[in-house]
Amino acid sequence: MKLKKCLLVSSLFAALAAVPCAIIAQNAPSAKQDMKNAGQDTKDAAKDTGSATKKTAKKAGHATKKAANKSAQKTQKGAEKVEDKTQSKPDSQ
Repeated sequence: MKLKKCLLVSSLFAALAAVPCAIIAQNAPSAKQDMKNAGQDTKDAAKDTGSATKKTAKKAGHATKKAANKSAQKTQKGAEKVEDKTQSKPDSQ
C-alpha cells in the first residue's frame, strides 16, 4: 500500500511539474516566428524612415523656395533704390 501511495504521489508531482513546462513551451515563439517578426520589424522601420525622409525633403524644399523668393524680393528692392539714386534730378535754378 505504501508503494502504491508513493507511486501515486510521485506521478501526481511529475504531472504538476510538467504543466508549467508545457505552458512555457506553448508561449515561446519558434525560431521561424522570430525571423518573421524580425523581418516585419525591419520592414516597418524602413517605412517609417522613408516617411520621415519624405517629410523632411518637403520641408527643406519649401524653405529653399521661400528663401529664394525672399532674396529675389530683397534684390529687386535694392535695385529699385539704386535706380532711384541714379536717376537724374531736374536742375532747379
